[in-house]
Amino acid sequence: MKRSGLAFNLSLLKLLPFVLLIGGCATGSTKHTTSAVKFLYPDKNVPVASQGIPVLHLPLSVGIAFVPGEGGGHYGKGLLNSTGLQDSENFRFTEREKKKLMQEVADHFKQYSFIREIKIISSSYLKPGGSFANLDRVRSVYGVDVIALMSFDQTQFTDEGFASLAYWTLIGVLVVPGEKNDTHTMVDTVVYDIQSRKLLFRAPGLSNIKGSATPVNLKKNLRADSEKGIEQAAKEMIINLDAQLALFREKIKENPDEFKVVDKTNMAP
Repeated sequence: MKRSGLAFNLSLLKLLPFVLLIGGCATGSTKHTTSAVKFLYPDKNVPVASQGIPVLHLPLSVGIAFVPGEGGGHYGKGLLNSTGLQDSENFRFTEREKKKLMQEVADHFKQYSFIREIKIISSSYLKPGGSFANLDRVRSVYGVDVIALMSFDQTQFTDEGFASLAYWTLIGVLVVPGEKNDTHTMVDTVVYDIQSRKLLFRAPGLSNIKGSATPVNLKKNLRADSEKGIEQAAKEMIINLDAQLALFREKIKENPDEFKVVDKTNMAP
């Protein structure tokens, strides 16, 4: 069976989800993150078995949800920065803003005739490290075939000695260079067929804001850069999502060995 080019090498799971700090100490940054990798593959030594090729019942029913943070919330674990500011003082990405972004994603899915409906999944249905067993329950409750899992990662560098960090995503390692007062943000959407456990496509968005705050206005500027970073990364993610949806539509037509398509519109009632 031919593997999808979007599927990542499961051997990388042995390395997930370690974070590598390069050229500086952890006190030189603050980090806010939710990880699709940690949610889907909480036991990095036990790869999740594939359930065969995706069987796509067109038109699809799609769910959209933000993956939870490690503590059950959506902020994940952060680090105390070199100024002593607490994470919550600089970072603003509220539940209302997440719902607004999920609705934007839903609106883009609705443009395609092979998608029947979009359902925004309540955060209460996803648990930290819930993996595909959790998604099976979501599939049962909401009646969705496919899930779009959204996540974010934002690092603010506040120390001149802090050069860069590297973290793992579903497709490999991403190295983030950083200078003092830089804000690096990624908003990511991975789309899975729940039953087969197959990654269908991914749409990331990145932002890198160069800061120039002085100690007097550092707190205010870092908070503004945090909000701007989320906004910019989300905008780029939406652009990439449009492109990936169009490519996916063609892919399911041109690759019958990778997808089994059942057209429910042509089935007798």
